[in-house]
Amino acid sequence: MKFIIEEEVFKVLPNVCFGVIVAKGVDNHGTNDEILALLDESIKLTIEKFSGANIKEHPDILCYREAFKKLGMNPNKFPCSVEALTTRVLKNGQIPAINNVVNLVNAMSLKYTLPIGAHDLKKAEGNLKVGFTKGGEPFVPFGQTEPEYVEKGELVYADEKMIKTRRWIWRQSEIGKITEESTDIFIPIDGFTDCNKDAVLKARDEIAEYFEKFFGTKTSAFFLDSSNPSIEIG
Repeated sequence: MKFIIEEEVFKVLPNVCFGVIVAKGVDNHGTNDEILALLDESIKLTIEKFSGANIKEHPDILCYREAFKKLGMNPNKFPCSVEALTTRVLKNGQIPAINNVVNLVNAMSLKYTLPIGAHDLKKAEGNLKVGFTKGGEPFVPFGQTEPEYVEKGELVYADEKMIKTRRWIWRQSEIGKITEESTDIFIPIDGFTDCNKDAVLKARDEIAEYFEKFFGTKTSAFFLDSSNPSIEIG
């Protein structure tokens, strides 16, 4: 299985980059108090970081909003995942615990203010890619069972049959969400080489370390950009 960034993506977003962690053999059952503590700490850091700030104008968020505009997507209507997560924290002072993997990913997303996804590799068919839709591809919204069909020209995460994330880093699919039964995990971190590459690399390495610590599994870590747009993920 490969993870591929299609060439057309770099024509619109030449500086986009991706950190990737692949973890296999994960036991995601139970509740890990250390991970919950990390999540609580990241929530506190987020509240401190954005206190009194206009989140839409903060540099760590603004780079994604500008990218969405280049892609023809309204960031006010379709905020990227980390903007939505941060906004939720600032509004409610918390986010619900889901399961160990999701809690860890959310903690790192908040800590570094980066969009970080998590997909069940066993629910993927063929290669994974980031690219533009041809039109008519199915997407099952989170919490639903029936697919919707996407128009041509939308940037998405997808496998050979299904869209995994609509509008690039806006909303993930029900198909491939992380549950307690998920064992093989694909974690992409989206960023820009001219904006937050260092944060992408730090988050990637920290997540890999935590997976080995908390789940006792070895991980593989990768970095993709315009000079390295494709990797083997097993």
